[in-house]
Amino acid sequence: MLHKTRGIVLKTTLYSESSVVVQIFTAKFGIQSYMVNGVKRPKAKIRMNMLQALHLVDMVVYHKTNSSIQRISELRPSPVFRTIPYDIIKSTIIMFLNEVLYKSIRQQHADENIFDYIFNAVSWFDETDQGGANFHLAFLLKLSRFLGFAPSTETKSDQSYFDLQEGEFKSLTPVHPYFIEKTAAELFISLFTTPFEKLNEIKMDNATRRLILDKILIYYTLHTASFGEIKSHQVLEEILS
Repeated sequence: MLHKTRGIVLKTTLYSESSVVVQIFTAKFGIQSYMVNGVKRPKAKIRMNMLQALHLVDMVVYHKTNSSIQRISELRPSPVFRTIPYDIIKSTIIMFLNEVLYKSIRQQHADENIFDYIFNAVSWFDETDQGGANFHLAFLLKLSRFLGFAPSTETKSDQSYFDLQEGEFKSLTPVHPYFIEKTAAELFISLFTTPFEKLNEIKMDNATRRLILDKILIYYTLHTASFGEIKSHQVLEEILS
């Protein structure tokens, strides 16, 4: 049976000389793997440039319950990106976010809240001309709410440490190394609570931005099973420095 659904491309793997298997987070079925044949042919209906990281697509798909590989009847970009493929900073940020998403989203079933959050955030990022340097930080912190480990924003005057393991502010230095001190912790929470449209109001230098990113990745490692090592953030840090 044919179904219409929106999708977010997560990973494309070569299968043969002209075919790929692409993992797509769909609005209707969660994460699914699709075989796409002939993507490198000159007249291919579905081309490789449509299957890049975090591209947003409309699809018509065949869906068989309990099948590990599905098929796509139609696919088109929607919306068509205006800036991400042509902006080295934006495309590097998207590459990094894609790696984190692939390691942290396990939805084998539909999850409208997570899907809509990612879809709308990436759409906004493509359209905006401001707040780009902080987008990836805010995106991941806001995503944690949908993944079940949102940081607590409650704090008292004597609480100078944010405990990444517990996800909350503490008065005493934690006995483990997974914490942030007050100034950086306030930025951490601001990135979580500030709307994307106002991210340019959060000012920080590159060294602080790298520190916050490292703490966010630790936060994800502590709260996501089998998260593993993220490699693309090193490229990201070079681009943003």
